[in-house]
Amino acid sequence: MLNFLDVPTSLSLASLEVGHHLYWQIGNLKIHGQVFIVSWIVIGILVTASLLATQNAQRVPKGIQNLMEYALEFVRNLTRDQIGEKEYRPWVPFVGTLFLFIFVSNWSGALVPWKLIRLPEGELAAPTNDINTTVALALLVSLAYFYAGFSKKGLGYFAKYVQPTPILLPIAILEDFTKPLSLSFRLFGNILADELVVAVLVLLVPLFVPLPVMLLGLFTSAIQALVFATLAAAYIHEALEGHGDEHHE
Repeated sequence: MLNFLDVPTSLSLASLEVGHHLYWQIGNLKIHGQVFIVSWIVIGILVTASLLATQNAQRVPKGIQNLMEYALEFVRNLTRDQIGEKEYRPWVPFVGTLFLFIFVSNWSGALVPWKLIRLPEGELAAPTNDINTTVALALLVSLAYFYAGFSKKGLGYFAKYVQPTPILLPIAILEDFTKPLSLSFRLFGNILADELVVAVLVLLVPLFVPLPVMLLGLFTSAIQALVFATLAAAYIHEALEGHGDEHHE
């Protein structure tokens, strides 16, 4: 989101652009404006759906209430399977927020014709096709499992970094950051590649050929959201259980 890591590459194919952004200058910060715009739209969709689902809650759910309750149950089961029955409940909101934000962001890039909206520079797209967004999500995961381990074990949590030998300290520290960062690059690469493929096919063969690719993109987008949320919960479980324990990946 903030411009701490930018992609300097540039590709121009008709109306297709990569690496061009609408920048907002706020003090000394340069922010990708189009990422914030679509992120706010995604957040607005999620907040609106939540309000509609809880406004007149029925004992027998239907419509939007049924959809949101299904999503909650899905996230609850996912978190319980990864973290465990005893400790999963406090982490359902975090894992659920990650999953729903990434899921809706990915699908917004696949379903909404953002390119029809003209900007002074750059173009609107899924927030997750910007490396700044996915790295920010990865850093949140890192902070979450540091917090999980420290809140349960106190300073004893950091003993894992010198076990079985202090020589492995640099590798242990690096591992804690490379795992979620690898998730962020995987998510970014898949979403960006999917949007580029669809955009190129639409330009070359605008009618029927892109449709199967778009359907495949929807499936891939959902899988990427599931993988990110699942591994985030698995890393939290690892922090809660200990460095050497097995965890679900």
